[in-house]
Amino acid sequence: MRHSLTRKQREVHQYLLDHQEEFNDAPPTLDQLCQHLGLKSRGSLHKHIHALIDEGLLEPIEGLHRGIRLKQQKEPESSTAEQLPFVGRIAAGLPIEAIEDAETIEVPPQLKTAKSCFVLQVDGDSMIEAGILDGDYVVIEQRNSARNGEVVVALIEGQEATLKTLEQRPNEVVLHPENSSMSPMHFTTDQVQIQGVLVGQMRSYQ
Repeated sequence: MRHSLTRKQREVHQYLLDHQEEFNDAPPTLDQLCQHLGLKSRGSLHKHIHALIDEGLLEPIEGLHRGIRLKQQKEPESSTAEQLPFVGRIAAGLPIEAIEDAETIEVPPQLKTAKSCFVLQVDGDSMIEAGILDGDYVVIEQRNSARNGEVVVALIEGQEATLKTLEQRPNEVVLHPENSSMSPMHFTTDQVQIQGVLVGQMRSYQ
């Protein structure tokens, strides 16, 4: 109930709530409400009704002379966000699959895929020219393979996880930072394990 309503206004509203099935076919007139509520002054009831109308709880039926009815309240929109594992920042020494009991974070469904996904927070500015900034949250689809040009989470020599653009060559994997001040990272194919592909991104401006 709204805190701005008086006790009598809450009483009127509660009465209508309690008897809404009874009033579905024939909503009460002001005279009927006065009688039901034991009010002697139709004028004072009129003020209470107007207050409830202003609060969006009641609506008149073709003018108050025809009676009033409860205003249909919109159902609160249910959150469609999904809870995904949040495994922290991409940091050295923490292979992603070794992180257990991760926290969760809400992610809009359009930022994930139907496959298993997790969330990481970006640490550093190696991907700023791709619009991925330090502190951003990235949604990663868990995969062990990727196509050239995709942004991937790559685990280097089983120890250091990094977010980079993938280039696969014969017998070589090149991880490209999207920052012109940084150089590509070259590895043999057995040094790099793909852990996932970027599918979504979130940013807080707080």
